[in-house]
Amino acid sequence: MYTSHESKVNVYKQNNDYSLQFNRWILKPIGVWPELPTSSPVERILSKLLRLTCHTLVALTVVPSILYILFEEKDVRLKLKAVGPTSHWLMGGINYCSLLYQKRHIRKSIEHMEADWRMARRERDREMMMKNARLGRVIAGVCALIMQGGIFSYNVARGTSPILVEIGNETVSIGRLPCPSFNKIVDTRFTPVYEVVFTLQCLSSLVVNNTTVGACGLAAVFAMHACGQLNVVMSRLEELVEEKRRHVIQRKLASLVERHLRALRFLSRLEIIMRQVCLVELTGCTFNLCMLGYYTITEWHEESTNTLITYLIVLTSMMFNIFIFCYIGDLVTDQCKKVGEAAYMTNWYKLPHKTMLCLILIILRSSIVIKITAGKIFHMSISTFGDVSIVQKLNSYITLQDI
Repeated sequence: MYTSHESKVNVYKQNNDYSLQFNRWILKPIGVWPELPTSSPVERILSKLLRLTCHTLVALTVVPSILYILFEEKDVRLKLKAVGPTSHWLMGGINYCSLLYQKRHIRKSIEHMEADWRMARRERDREMMMKNARLGRVIAGVCALIMQGGIFSYNVARGTSPILVEIGNETVSIGRLPCPSFNKIVDTRFTPVYEVVFTLQCLSSLVVNNTTVGACGLAAVFAMHACGQLNVVMSRLEELVEEKRRHVIQRKLASLVERHLRALRFLSRLEIIMRQVCLVELTGCTFNLCMLGYYTITEWHEESTNTLITYLIVLTSMMFNIFIFCYIGDLVTDQCKKVGEAAYMTNWYKLPHKTMLCLILIILRSSIVIKITAGKIFHMSISTFGDVSIVQKLNSYITLQDI
């Protein structure tokens, strides 16, 4: 039997694990999940081996593909066709390095979440936090389903649609790779080399996709946790007005301000973790959306129906990818503003004079919102997503006109 204290400890640990469980499943196999101080030496060595393996898999796909574009392929149209997949793998490799570089901040954010769950002693606070945790898990799960599904379908479509090439007097069926390879180093046109390279590229695609899904999942879970904390702050503001004892009002106000500042520090750390990832995703996905639109329109009568459908699936998954990051950025900004609005909309005139002045400071602090940015250049918001969508549509229209 657990004591009352042990039972509370288990509850907050279970809630924290529930919030982070999905991200741990995604990031731990690629070595991005930060090691805890309690991690064993074997776990640390295994994590380093996983990172080395992932770096190798991505390099084995990106480097031969770049060499193919620069030195092997002479047809400009085929070069352009190879640029899209190569850029996707390159984006994943850059984001993988970015997440590894930010492991210290990710670990601090995880520890911050655990401390917040431990401090949530009231049932109402836990319910608000759990509601946001569920939403964060749903967003992360949908991201994984759509993004992994898009790239997996692309790999399958490439592997199951060989091309016919004339070699001498014979017509030979040659399998296609998800990402083209430099055949002057390793000739992938013939079995079993093709099968080996195809398998390695599929494994590297798992690394790249897990990186993108993990980054999106971290952004969703961390942002929703911060929103839960800000919801708790707003509920405490409502309770503050109902309190009549002056010394209790001062104590509750101090606790409220401390929780508000903790949530803002958490969001500031989230912005540091995500700024480079968002920049790579925003620029890279915008470029890839234009390339996918170009492929779909120019190859409408050349490619198989399966390949065209796959292009549309990948295009949808990339649009969704950008949308999620923009939606999270918009949500964070709006939630920061709502704290100031909640402070103003309370019956502040019933509070003591000094307490009213303190609310002014809360309103002023809330007016300086924290923004999730792409490299401190673009604000990730719904309006930014609209701009990306317009660029992609214009590119498709211009390409159609050219044809």
